[in-house]
Amino acid sequence: MPLNFLNDSPSSQQHGSQPQSSQASPHPTSPPRDDVDLLDAYSRAVVGVVDAVSPAVVSVTGVGEERAQGSGTAFVVSADGFALTNSHVVARRRKLLAETNDGDRIEAQVVGDDPATDLALLRLSARDLPFAKLGDSEALRVGQLVIAMGSALGLHATVSTGVVSALGRSMRAGDGRLMESIIQHSAPINPGNSGGPLVNSRGEVIGVNTAIIANAQGLGFAVPAASAVWVAGELHDHGRVRRRVLGISAGMRRVPRDLVLEHDLLSDEAIEVHEVQRGSAAEKAGLRAGDLVTALDDRVLASIDDVHRLLARNEATSTELTILRGERLLTLVVAW
Repeated sequence: MPLNFLNDSPSSQQHGSQPQSSQASPHPTSPPRDDVDLLDAYSRAVVGVVDAVSPAVVSVTGVGEERAQGSGTAFVVSADGFALTNSHVVARRRKLLAETNDGDRIEAQVVGDDPATDLALLRLSARDLPFAKLGDSEALRVGQLVIAMGSALGLHATVSTGVVSALGRSMRAGDGRLMESIIQHSAPINPGNSGGPLVNSRGEVIGVNTAIIANAQGLGFAVPAASAVWVAGELHDHGRVRRRVLGISAGMRRVPRDLVLEHDLLSDEAIEVHEVQRGSAAEKAGLRAGDLVTALDDRVLASIDDVHRLLARNEATSTELTILRGERLLTLVVAW
């Protein structure tokens, strides 16, 4: 088909039109030198980070009984072969294959996985591996440059860039538990990027890419490095993440207005205990089915997620529950 050049269209040569000047049109001006320098500096920063970190990034494939199945990304965090990825990449498999940038294939074993944070720790059967450094995710600022690496749609060593779009997001993990402090960023990621590193301009991993929103653009999410460090330590030392649990099943319930006024409660909603597990910390503390838990360590509970959040942060040896039992307000001490 004919091409329509803006400065050479037939309409500009119509009969009777004024003759054009013989002076040649000036060429488009070059970008200002300052802009070129900035773009060059940006490119050098990205290239430097990729050169430093990409050797530590591996493609991970789950091995089934008959053939390879499932894929994702992991990145090595120690020279002796420990690597981080997503729990959903592991998908209850114990054996995987990791492929390096150079095409080497290495067997990998799952040390442990934690669906509550969508993180898993692997051990590659190799030594003296290049590894990535974990950075300080708590120092992140909105607008900061980030670089995502991984095997997007099975394409190994894919790199994309963006910025931190927001901090402190919350989302549901595979086990239904609320994940907090999630990093939202605009670096394009796709299926296969799961478990890959999100890196700052210093070449430090500040997050583990975990999810995208279907049919959305520029909406990626990563588990912060601070969470990954803690989870990796628990998985390395214990094979699982140890968490304090009450041992109850429960749901939200509205508290009768007269009891709210009588006991000067700060909320008219509480957590109703449906069942108490035998031998649990809750049973030992005397919690019963039908009790309404209104506060934990004097903190008002607006949802069951609040219980998970407060217990996860609690390092004390005991926790106080404020409960309504019938019309009485009681305090129970749960020991760990």
